[in-house]
Amino acid sequence: MEMISYRDHIVFLIAKAHQRAQGVLKGNLLPFGLTPMQCLFLEALMEEDGLSVGEIGRRIALDTATLAGILDRMVTAGWVRRETDSQDARVARVYLTEKAAAAIPELSASIERTNDELMRNFSLEEKLLLKRFLRDFRE
Repeated sequence: MEMISYRDHIVFLIAKAHQRAQGVLKGNLLPFGLTPMQCLFLEALMEEDGLSVGEIGRRIALDTATLAGILDRMVTAGWVRRETDSQDARVARVYLTEKAAAAIPELSASIERTNDELMRNFSLEEKLLLKRFLRDFRE
């Protein structure tokens, strides 16, 4: 039985694709001083402001310990504010600040640039298939 080359191993291929994607995104986020995870956190709030910390974690698939550190740094940097839920004092809700709201157009353009750069060599059909395969792979 012939052994598969590491170059064809799915774990290797996904890891290398992840490294490239993270590198491109990090470069495009430098002007904002955001990490890819912080950007993902903001994107969840751009879709729906005022989410609870738990809801954000479920949407971006992060555990609460990791999320707590990201949230603290983002509050300190002035991107978001945390408020106690008026109905349940145990729940913290997170809202975009004016700084974040003002940055949305430029940040969205940066995210789109990242996608365009990473997918520029793919046809429309290949882009759709790649996204479908990655979603299926996650589940």
